[in-house]
Amino acid sequence: MIQYSKVHQTSNFAVLSISYEKADVETRGKFAFFDENIKSFVAKVHEQDLGDAFVVSTCNRTEIYTTTNNYLLIAEEYCKTIDVQLKDFLHFANILTKEEALKHLFRVAAGLESQIIGDFEIIGQIKKAYARFKKERKNSNPFLERSINSAIQISKRIKNETGISNGAASVSYAAVHYILNNQKRITEKNILLLGVGEIGQNTVENLVKHVYQPKIKIANRTQEKAAKISEKYNIPNIDYNDFEKELNHTDILIVATGAKTPIINKSHLKNGKEILIIDLSIPNNVDKNVSELTNATLIDVDELSKQIQATIQQREKEIPKAEVIIKEMTKDFLEWEKKRKLAPNIHHFKAVLKNMERNEMHNFYRKNKYIDINDMELSEKMIQKITNRFAKYIIDNPLKAEEISKLMHEILVEQPNNEFNEKH
Repeated sequence: MIQYSKVHQTSNFAVLSISYEKADVETRGKFAFFDENIKSFVAKVHEQDLGDAFVVSTCNRTEIYTTTNNYLLIAEEYCKTIDVQLKDFLHFANILTKEEALKHLFRVAAGLESQIIGDFEIIGQIKKAYARFKKERKNSNPFLERSINSAIQISKRIKNETGISNGAASVSYAAVHYILNNQKRITEKNILLLGVGEIGQNTVENLVKHVYQPKIKIANRTQEKAAKISEKYNIPNIDYNDFEKELNHTDILIVATGAKTPIINKSHLKNGKEILIIDLSIPNNVDKNVSELTNATLIDVDELSKQIQATIQQREKEIPKAEVIIKEMTKDFLEWEKKRKLAPNIHHFKAVLKNMERNEMHNFYRKNKYIDINDMELSEKMIQKITNRFAKYIIDNPLKAEEISKLMHEILVEQPNNEFNEKH
């Protein structure tokens, strides 16, 4: 009897999520995942044959997506990698499985789960995170590939077909929005940006867009990257090692670095000059003790999110439209998965018909010494038509798929081909 392969994976799909909903900035920082962790994490996962997993770690969330049967083993390896206790991780984590996990991925990609609704920076972060893990894995997982591609399509459609991203309110824009609303004579202020990763670049772009000729300088640990951004936006960059000197002349400091511990504390601000510090990093890269200084105002990601509630309220009205798109795309994804699961059955059914065709054509040629090309085309169309009907039936009736496939196998293969003719 034919063996049918198992390729269905939504049943194994899970996400473990720590986000702003249950964890504040400081807590999220403890569970942040850095690029240098990827190699060892992926190696441990595959040494134990735990399936595939990748991690998305942003300022608002850290999420583990996995296709393993036992997501707790994945979580355990993750915690070992970042040196935290599994029980602490699970205390803050939301765990979703199967179709709920898939819908969560799609909602995250759509900006519906962002702290700032409609923040589409997240889809770029998901794409990059998956690409980094895929590079270490050195092969692809068809289920994850399709789910990520579907998430990208959902993000595009929602951005184009709804108003959920109107009144730009990403974390980077929120920082600039705060500056515009709380600083006077902004064009005269000296602005220093530390870190030109994705959020840092978006902040520069928003500053250049919303402030007339801003007096901004940038610094980055990788000087080459700073030079590229400097050239792109025609703004000066300084050597990263000189940023402490630059602080003496800075009115607004924006920190978008990716360090594991704070790189700025109150000892860096000795001159008593008034300064606004905006920390866009997770974990915090500005020590909370800066707030003890009377001349310093410290704003972090959670505080920024409170500044744009009017925009959020308008975006919330667009959520039902976005959810319709997600529902439609989820249905499409599950239909694809049904077909993928049943593909071996369908291919086998068609192969049996093709084999019968070859035998009949051989017998016909042996008796008549010719085969007309039109006969060949007609039989091919008939085979495809019968296969399509078979495929539609087992896709529409998945619980009967195995039974029907085996029954057709018995009818078409296991019975002697000439039995009917011999009796008649």
